[in-house]
Amino acid sequence: MEHNQDFQALALAVIHTEAQAVSALAERINEQFVLACRLILACKGRVVVIGMGKSGHIAGKIAATLASTGTPAFFVHPGEASHGDLGMITRQDVVLALSNSGETDEILTLLPVIKRLGAPLIAMTGNPDSTLAKFANAHINVAVEQEACPLGLAPTSSTTAALVMGDALAVSLLETKGFTRDDFALSHPGGILGKRLLLKVSDIMHAGSDAPMVGANALVSSALLEMTDKKLGMTAVITPDNRVAGIFTDGDLRRMLEKNLDVHSTLIDKVMTRACTMIKPDILAAEAMQIMEKHKISALLVIDDAGCLLGAVNMHDLIRAGIV
Repeated sequence: MEHNQDFQALALAVIHTEAQAVSALAERINEQFVLACRLILACKGRVVVIGMGKSGHIAGKIAATLASTGTPAFFVHPGEASHGDLGMITRQDVVLALSNSGETDEILTLLPVIKRLGAPLIAMTGNPDSTLAKFANAHINVAVEQEACPLGLAPTSSTTAALVMGDALAVSLLETKGFTRDDFALSHPGGILGKRLLLKVSDIMHAGSDAPMVGANALVSSALLEMTDKKLGMTAVITPDNRVAGIFTDGDLRRMLEKNLDVHSTLIDKVMTRACTMIKPDILAAEAMQIMEKHKISALLVIDDAGCLLGAVNMHDLIRAGIV
């Protein structure tokens, strides 16, 4: 138990130290941060993010975040850059260099070439008086009072601060550019993000002959056959002109049986749910899921502007599509 308490105390100390480092960043959102944003907004090429060691890992994450939020960016390893990869940087680009000390040799070696290219340089360091900070067109100060590492050696608070400042840059640019959910989805077509943001109800609904439906004058027994055939746990009840009159679900069936009503003699319009929740085909599938969760239902009817049935979708469809 003693060791368990030690682990907890040490972990809490790390979180407290890093939280303080992040809080201190608020004072650094100044004219230099604004200048960095303006340099990136004016960039006709890409943001080239560089960094060595742990700063390199953070630089790679910042580049990925920028790229996925509407600011074209990529990471270049400064050690490789001096051996040929520097050709990836053009005068149309902006260079974002990360170095806590501001004196990383591999980065300083590149400065004359960056200067000759005329590419604007943004430095993110923990030392405003460093060579890199003074050389840069804009310097963002990410200094921390102390590392979370008790030895003061392993980059911990400093890398967290740099990562948060990189997020601040990316989101500030995102908002300024008017980057939308659709734009985000276009850069994330695969996986759950793309599916949540791109997939519409019309892409996954059961339409036409695949949509369960019976007339308002049908018997409940006919509705049960339709529900069994279409396997959606419900059926739409429609008028002769294809307008939705209501819905009949498994829940309606249970309530009907509790009243000892005969499925072979009871008309569907006597036991259906009239005030049912319906959606349009052009809404996002993710929105359909939210509607189901809000109303605690597992299926929805899809209608057009005139209230005519177009199709149906249930929770299993959303699961298969990767929305849930």
